[in-house]
Amino acid sequence: MLTPSISDADFPIPKTFRESAVLVPVFRDDAGEVQIVMVRRSAFGVHGGQLAFPGGKRDPEDESLQATALREAYEEVKLLPTNVEILTSLPSVPVPSGFQISPFLGRIARPEVWEWQTREIDEVLEIPLRHLADTATHTEEEWNLPGWPGPRRVPYFRVGDYKLWGASYRIIQPLIPRLLAGEWEV
Repeated sequence: MLTPSISDADFPIPKTFRESAVLVPVFRDDAGEVQIVMVRRSAFGVHGGQLAFPGGKRDPEDESLQATALREAYEEVKLLPTNVEILTSLPSVPVPSGFQISPFLGRIARPEVWEWQTREIDEVLEIPLRHLADTATHTEEEWNLPGWPGPRRVPYFRVGDYKLWGASYRIIQPLIPRLLAGEWEV
């Protein structure tokens, strides 16, 4: 019997959402390669150890979701808003935890050394776009995580010893061909 793939039908999406936003930071390295910046969350919480984009929930004082993404990127990885040029907003991603994630693609001036908030972040990763575009890094496995209705096939990218899946996967997967096509000047 085939195991069903993971789908939104398996995980009911709430009718009301809490707003959140993430920054999808990109830059060209010294060799001219496009790099995508992600963080690995620290071990606590429901998303502990997962790969993610810098971001979080909207605060009442944030004037927009873009402002939320920039504020969170600064709080989490010390990326100054003045070192980010927002290229576009990307389609929002609803998640079963009740958040609607609004991603913003931003070209960044990479800091000389990454710093991060150690309570929330274990490391900052620079992932070559060509790595994610390589079909050998894209796979799926059968998983059965707590709270799931049963085993499901989960698509993900292999990034070193880590698996890039879930909402971050849903944000980056459709973005890869657009970045490869040069839709934005990175």
